[in-house]
Amino acid sequence: MVIDDFPFWLRFAHFINLIFIVLLIRSGIEILSAFPKLYWNDHARPGTEWIKFTKKKFLPSFEKRVWISLEEEKSFPSWISLPGHKNLGMGRHWHFFSILFWIGNGVAYYILLFTSDQWQRLIPTSWSIFPDAFHDLTLYASFQFNLYGNPYDSIQQLTYFSIVFLLGPFMIATGAAMSPAIGARFPQYPKIFGGRQVARSLHFLGMVGFVLFIIIHIAMVMLSDFSQNMGNIFLGHATSLGIAIGIFALFVLIVLAVNIWATAISLRNPRFVQVKLGALIEYFRRILFRKAVSRQQFSKSEVTPFFRVNGYPPETDEYKKLLENKFVDWNLDVNGLIENPIKLSLVDLHKLKKETQITEHSCIQGWTAIGEWGGLSMDYIISVCKPLSQAKYIVFHSYQYTNGYQFYEAIPMELAKHPQTILAYEMNGNPLDVPHGAPLRLRVETQLGYKMVKWIKSIEFVSDYKHIGMGHGGHREDHMYYDLGAGI
Repeated sequence: MVIDDFPFWLRFAHFINLIFIVLLIRSGIEILSAFPKLYWNDHARPGTEWIKFTKKKFLPSFEKRVWISLEEEKSFPSWISLPGHKNLGMGRHWHFFSILFWIGNGVAYYILLFTSDQWQRLIPTSWSIFPDAFHDLTLYASFQFNLYGNPYDSIQQLTYFSIVFLLGPFMIATGAAMSPAIGARFPQYPKIFGGRQVARSLHFLGMVGFVLFIIIHIAMVMLSDFSQNMGNIFLGHATSLGIAIGIFALFVLIVLAVNIWATAISLRNPRFVQVKLGALIEYFRRILFRKAVSRQQFSKSEVTPFFRVNGYPPETDEYKKLLENKFVDWNLDVNGLIENPIKLSLVDLHKLKKETQITEHSCIQGWTAIGEWGGLSMDYIISVCKPLSQAKYIVFHSYQYTNGYQFYEAIPMELAKHPQTILAYEMNGNPLDVPHGAPLRLRVETQLGYKMVKWIKSIEFVSDYKHIGMGHGGHREDHMYYDLGAGI
């Protein structure tokens, strides 16, 4: 009886893994390009990064002009990042789309592995593997690559075990630690890794580990009995050199074709990618994060000394006049599908019950900062306005305009009712300053920063957001193809 050493499901899972791991690495590099600096502290203070991939100098002084974190972005070429050229929205869509299939493929692989005898070839069953591995290492050093194994030698078995059962889960765990929804719901979880910035650094190092493994793995396949290795990977048994070369060429062509197509369609038709991939991502995001409510409460000693900003302050005459009068004439207009439209001045807001919270801000670019916020609960606004039954979303309109388009963001009603969703008029015990959103900004602590509208002009209760802007739920979604849901 001939035993199929490499069953079809194993070979198929290996191929699928190859496709999506390359997409994950390239899209991950695109995400890194938005904030090409890595830190071992959550404050991400300029100048304290342990490594950076940009020569740009960020000047955090607000004395002459506002420097925003978008100026720290680096444009990576398309041959290394997906899709390249400052397309963070596209990079995120491909990353989260790929992770769904990569994890799904991994789960199926685990199940089939442990319901067959294949696990015995990956998991060491004796401590003797370590001295054996040292011996095999000396043979590798003398360029002897065809070592005895069943089918893997001790070095290969330890390596595959580490990749499958250690590095893979480690990447998922560190990725989850960067999610604002997970970090807000379980504040202690990111601290397991030392905070979100440390998790981000570790995630990057894990990616480097995968890249090195892929390079070494391919080199070893080619150096140690190439024909047998390629036959096992594709056919389940050894084959001739000519067929092995053809299989290798086919693998390379398929991976290249998938990546070229993904890059091209992202650059030529980003809206298509946003809509199609976003629909799948949003489905799983709602399942996983819909009920995530922030439970953060940092101490005052943990407040970040320098809190970055993103987005240039409004330049309209209307806003400038309000600023000159220190917002004395400013009023928050609350309208839409509600029974009681209201207008509130800053004086009115200060008379109402103030909520305070010390929370961590997670920017979509990758930086984090901890701040103390004081303001009015959105739940109170909802209770006073009494939304109509058809009101499903709340749209926050800003005084800010970018390239002629007014900034806005929409959030679901349920998100607005969270205890730590507030309209903040204070930051770190002082009145909110202009760079950070004066006179009023939104705080939604389970979301990424771009959803937290600054320089708020009005609030509108709507049944849908399709008629606002370009109809994708926010300015960044309209123009930069970001995700509608910002919990990851």
